[in-house]
Amino acid sequence: MKRTICLISALMLGVMCFGCVPKGANLIPTDKIEGSSVFVKKVENVPDDFMLGMDISSVLSQEKSGVKYYDFDGKECDLFTVLAKSGVNTIRVRVWNDPFDADGNGFGGGNCDINAAVEIGKRATKAGMRLIVDFHLSDFWADPSKQTAPRAWMNMSAEEKGDATYNYIKESLGKLKAAKVDVALVQIGNETDGAIAGENSWDKMQYIFKGGSKAIREVLPEALVAVHFANPEKAGTYAAYAHSLMDIELDYDVFASSYYPYWHGTLDNLAKVLNGIAITYGKKVMVMETSYAYTYDDTDFSGNTIGEGGTYIKPYPFTVQGQVNEFRDVVDTVVNRMRDGIGVIYWEGAWITVGQNSWEENHELWEKYGSGWATSYAAAYDPNDAGKYYGGSAVDNQALFAPDGKPLESLLMFNLVRYGNDVPIKADAIEDKTLSFVIGSDIELPETVNAVMNDNSKTVLPVKWSLTDADIEKMKTGGVAKYNIEGEAGGLTAKLTIDMIEQNLVINDSFETGLLEPWRLIDRGHENELYVEKKLSDSLTGQYHMHFWSAAEDSVDFSLEQDIIITEAGLYKFSMSIMGGDCGETDIYIYVLVDGVEVGRAPLKVTYYNEWDTAWVTGFFVEGGQTVTVGIHVKCKGAGAGAWGKIDDAKLNSDNG
Repeated sequence: MKRTICLISALMLGVMCFGCVPKGANLIPTDKIEGSSVFVKKVENVPDDFMLGMDISSVLSQEKSGVKYYDFDGKECDLFTVLAKSGVNTIRVRVWNDPFDADGNGFGGGNCDINAAVEIGKRATKAGMRLIVDFHLSDFWADPSKQTAPRAWMNMSAEEKGDATYNYIKESLGKLKAAKVDVALVQIGNETDGAIAGENSWDKMQYIFKGGSKAIREVLPEALVAVHFANPEKAGTYAAYAHSLMDIELDYDVFASSYYPYWHGTLDNLAKVLNGIAITYGKKVMVMETSYAYTYDDTDFSGNTIGEGGTYIKPYPFTVQGQVNEFRDVVDTVVNRMRDGIGVIYWEGAWITVGQNSWEENHELWEKYGSGWATSYAAAYDPNDAGKYYGGSAVDNQALFAPDGKPLESLLMFNLVRYGNDVPIKADAIEDKTLSFVIGSDIELPETVNAVMNDNSKTVLPVKWSLTDADIEKMKTGGVAKYNIEGEAGGLTAKLTIDMIEQNLVINDSFETGLLEPWRLIDRGHENELYVEKKLSDSLTGQYHMHFWSAAEDSVDFSLEQDIIITEAGLYKFSMSIMGGDCGETDIYIYVLVDGVEVGRAPLKVTYYNEWDTAWVTGFFVEGGQTVTVGIHVKCKGAGAGAWGKIDDAKLNSDNG
């Protein structure tokens, strides 16, 4: 009777009701949850068995650190219960072989070994949710940038690693089976873009993939076998991976992708590449990881992956409604634009702060229970990354729970994507805007801004900026600088960045036209890729840059230059920037010619991703009417893994002081 009264009250009052279903039952609602304030456009054709899941691998360490979770009634509640009642039907858990040092200290990130996976799996099964098991086949994080073999496998051949993979996965799945965990799918590796368990050639990787597949088929023949890759935005890579998997005759069911809209291109592209694999190779496809920020704020005194000022795409506002719209659109893409799309998994939606008082207090918990992304003990395995930059959650601002453990309205999207939720259309956020002005020129502020509505449509609103005439005059004469301005539009905060810059005589200086002209390419090598690329996360400024990549040694050798006629005599300076990796021995420099005679050059170096190096040639004199040729020379021997780089931001400015 109590449950009946509660449901009737919820329908009458138009509010969400939780906490009335007996513990241990299948808690996943079969009807729409009423009372939510977020707008959700219904996704048509969602299959009943479509995986609407969440990775919560850090949950055990979070709970040990004192984190509490609550339901929508404000009552403290088991996280698995809250998730199931919100429409989550699948839980994903990562598994590391041995994420502990010799003294038993955990590396962090949840200290996710198979024993943790069994406990998480048992709790998920009890709440009526199925489990995805994500074997990283490493002792800590595996992703496109690192696929290090477990320490116990370090001296093994590829064939021996294949046998070790078979034995390890077979034993691990046996533990899950003995615990009666309902396993829906098992991954062989995590984001294995061209490498797995320390091997980076398909003739060797095949032993590991095949060992994993064989173990899964033997222990859990009803479970799906999945491979998992990232970076769908890189042209041709997924097709190449799928073809290689066919060549090695791997027995698998699902080709899975990560999709974070900040870095991974458009949903149109995602649909194209995954649907192509589904059709060509007859595989099921899914998005194994996605998430989105609801705020810029950091809540645990440890920096976030996504924050203010980053070079990444922001297709939705950083709001709770933005999270809903991102997830809804990904689900719609997988369901309605791909053949055999079977699921979407939200990554670590409950990884919130373990405390809100200080870094010191949190650090003690991260170290003791492994509830941060890494501990100092991880240096035993990953000394150059985790061992140096250990800390807390880097995704607390992408969680579906507030810092106090109370669920955000976005958690209900797992249920509401099936039914839709119509609420009044209103402004959700104001689009940020950046304007550039040459020092000393007039600064004209926009009179309107774009408001993003809760249905992700846009409308124009008048704006009032908090900026005086005196402020504007100071900006005009204050030299090169950035200014962050706020205003009000439709009751919401509007943000404007004003970038005061020197006059730049280079045309298409940051390749923002999307074309090469008027740059002149002199290619002496035989690069695999050499073109203007659109990718905000790989650009120094704007969305475009010059990109190069080549797999063969001694194949990168080109120059890029532009002619500029100078109208005013004086001293000038030229600069350009580059970043890249795997380049080995290099000969890279910028240069300046005046009427064909070189007047200066300056060296550049490439190190690793997103480490930009800028070179300057300064103090050269040019007469009015002379032609200045500015350019960059790039020659790379390569380090055997494919030399690559990005070139951006050419500047030719006055240097008269």
